[in-house]
Amino acid sequence: MTEANTPAYGQQVKEAAEYIKSRLGGYTPSIGLILGSGLGDLGDQIEEAVYLPYEEIPHFPRSTVEGHAGRFVIGKLEGKDVIIMQGRFHYYEGYAMRKVVLPVYVLAKLGVGTLVITNAGGGMNRGFKAGDLMLITDHLNMTGDNPLIGPNDPELGVRFPDMSRAYDPEYIALAKKLASEVKGADGETLVLQEGVYAGISGPTYETPAELKMLAYLGGDAVGMSTVPEVIVASHSKLRVLGITCITDMAIGDELEPLTHEQVVKVANQTKPKFIGLVRAFVREVQV
Repeated sequence: MTEANTPAYGQQVKEAAEYIKSRLGGYTPSIGLILGSGLGDLGDQIEEAVYLPYEEIPHFPRSTVEGHAGRFVIGKLEGKDVIIMQGRFHYYEGYAMRKVVLPVYVLAKLGVGTLVITNAGGGMNRGFKAGDLMLITDHLNMTGDNPLIGPNDPELGVRFPDMSRAYDPEYIALAKKLASEVKGADGETLVLQEGVYAGISGPTYETPAELKMLAYLGGDAVGMSTVPEVIVASHSKLRVLGITCITDMAIGDELEPLTHEQVVKVANQTKPKFIGLVRAFVREVQV
């Protein structure tokens, strides 16, 4: 399809949502989940699952990142209808920001009202350690872009959306309450951290000077996703719970070389606690 023949953005959202609706198999998901690097196994626990690869959906890009399955999983989790993104799209993959966030608009169009967004990130708070889970209380948009730049479609949201409650305080309180129920593979109770997520464009990991700057600005963790999706979630009036899996410590003065394989490895080790927390949240949240 040539650029001249490409449907307007709002029409792309509608066409993608209509296609997914035709494949829902009777499910009416009100809860959506976006699973980050190394955290996609939760999608394999969905009951009576329907699988929908991204490449089959009109106007969707393809996920190119290792550790991202690149599909929707639709079905039952803790007795509720859910739709899960096993893998997401990133600005650093070369996609325009509006293409990165297209799935969030589509989820809203499908009737999703609650969105759980997860990611793997580096810990800049010296009180954290690799393997911790951090509830995101706020973010810093350091990507250099914003998905709402350009003409606003009033069917998608208002021109100037409020971001004061981008990460829902009631959802944060519920997750903290449920943490005592969650056990890891080692039998230890989950200890949740809280903090500000600094979103950068990537794909390079940060320099020591950049990490010092982000920490000075108030960042507790840093990663290459989530912020654009949360902006669009606010634009779409979705309620968001954000969770970062701290896969490495990103302290500017103590920085050591890092690979994506290391990130995925730590995320895999943290999965029992992560999955336990998300399942408990889905079970208890009122939608």
